[in-house]
Amino acid sequence: MPVKIEDQKIQEQAAERAASHLPRRAVMNGVSLAGAAALIAAGTRTAAAADATPFPSHKRWKFVFVNHVTTNPFFVPTQYGIHDACALLGCDYQWTGSQTSNVSHMVNAMNVAIAGKADAIAVPIVDPTAFNAPTAKAMEAGIPVFAYNADAPANSPNKRLAYIGQDLFKSGYQMGEKIVKLVGSGEVALFIATPGQLNIQPRIDGAAAAIKKLGKGITYHEITTGPTVNEELTKIKAYYLGHQKVKGMFAVDAGSTQGVGEVMQQFNLAKKGIHAGGFDLLPKTLDLINEGHLDFTIDQQPYLQGFYTVMEMFMFMVSGGLVGPADINTGLKFIDKSSVKPYLDTKTRYEGNSPKPQVVARTGPIAG
Repeated sequence: MPVKIEDQKIQEQAAERAASHLPRRAVMNGVSLAGAAALIAAGTRTAAAADATPFPSHKRWKFVFVNHVTTNPFFVPTQYGIHDACALLGCDYQWTGSQTSNVSHMVNAMNVAIAGKADAIAVPIVDPTAFNAPTAKAMEAGIPVFAYNADAPANSPNKRLAYIGQDLFKSGYQMGEKIVKLVGSGEVALFIATPGQLNIQPRIDGAAAAIKKLGKGITYHEITTGPTVNEELTKIKAYYLGHQKVKGMFAVDAGSTQGVGEVMQQFNLAKKGIHAGGFDLLPKTLDLINEGHLDFTIDQQPYLQGFYTVMEMFMFMVSGGLVGPADINTGLKFIDKSSVKPYLDTKTRYEGNSPKPQVVARTGPIAG
């Protein structure tokens, strides 16, 4: 609908008044009152009047995502996030790496990407030193490198541009606080798939730190489960059968969390007063929470770890590096029986349990 002349004059006058109140610093930095007024006036236009393609034409940049467990169900939503962001921005991607957390395979995949002149590389830095050399090699070749899901230690010489993922130590610490409240005292098992890997080791370190500080009556044991779901379940079951006086079983990775829940279910341990929980939103884990076998799980939003990483890669490329990459914390959210129902009732690619693109409708107040 055309804008009336009277309305247009009102908009222009309002824009000029707003621009006249701009800080003097803005004007000194080259923002003219006329230019600011034009921008403010433009903001009153309908969305239909905006340019539908805000970015200029560009090549289909190829982004290579190296991963440590390429077939792990945890990363299904991550791959959907990568796919959706690339489709939105007109880019291509490759998903490669290792199926079994083999760091050498991951480094080889990075070197292949560098030799193939990838436009950008993303990698979970799961080892404190192994990725330093390939990262430096890529950056020297003009290929930006981003970390997702796991980051280099704070004192590392690794020069990756940004980290997109959960604050891992903090999430583990908060899980430790939850363990202390649930268990109180007694023996607790902390399960970890691959000790030393930086996507999960900071979590178990955080949990241990919280228990040491707050759980004076708790004795905890750290148990390695392995990189595959079947192996994890076997190790957890064996641990329980050998430690049936345990008061709590908790895990810091997706597969081990599901395994803990399955063992809790098999031996009806919740009714015996044993508590359990862990990380991530595997469909089976959500079912086990709903059935009362797990007390909680922690969401780190894997979809966003893919989507946001592509966004940062794209902005680096389209701006010639002027739009500086920034660390993004993808969050920490406890899911328990009181909050699990929406995850069970809605199947989406955002959680990895449906390939269907969709807008998920919601109503009612938003809980903080």
